[in-house]
Amino acid sequence: MDDVELRRQLERAHADCFGWAMACCGRHRDDAEEVLQTVYLTVLDGRARYDGRSSFRTWLFGVIRRTAASERRKAWLRGLLLKREADGLEPEALAAPDAKVERDSRRYSLGYALAQLAPRQHEVLQLVFYHELTVDEAAAVMGVSVGSARTHYARGKARLATLLGDAREV
Repeated sequence: MDDVELRRQLERAHADCFGWAMACCGRHRDDAEEVLQTVYLTVLDGRARYDGRSSFRTWLFGVIRRTAASERRKAWLRGLLLKREADGLEPEALAAPDAKVERDSRRYSLGYALAQLAPRQHEVLQLVFYHELTVDEAAAVMGVSVGSARTHYARGKARLATLLGDAREV
């Protein structure tokens, strides 16, 4: 794929890529933008190359997922180093405030239910429903077998239905 076609493919996929980056970054917009910028630079300078074994979009989602994971590891290590430096601070100063989820709000009930799923279940449902990938394509993005992805998909849908049923009763 030449540079012009590569740029066109990236432009066409940008909105979906940003949505997937948001999902991979825990809905943190700044982190998602940073990950996506890193991915685009990685792809455009040739450090990540599309080999045609899957669709371009599936391949690109995999690059985004791996880049987001790498950035999370770096942030965790930076946090660990900062924590070591801040050992003299009071424990209350280091603790992050708990976020209270409004369970009775329709706006947050789906997000709350998704957050209760196992990470792989959440990830496969996000790829299939929000990014319109097939379960096979989602398996390739996640780096798991198709059978494993199908199991996570079925269990995730069942668990989500149970959680949403409980949320409507509250």
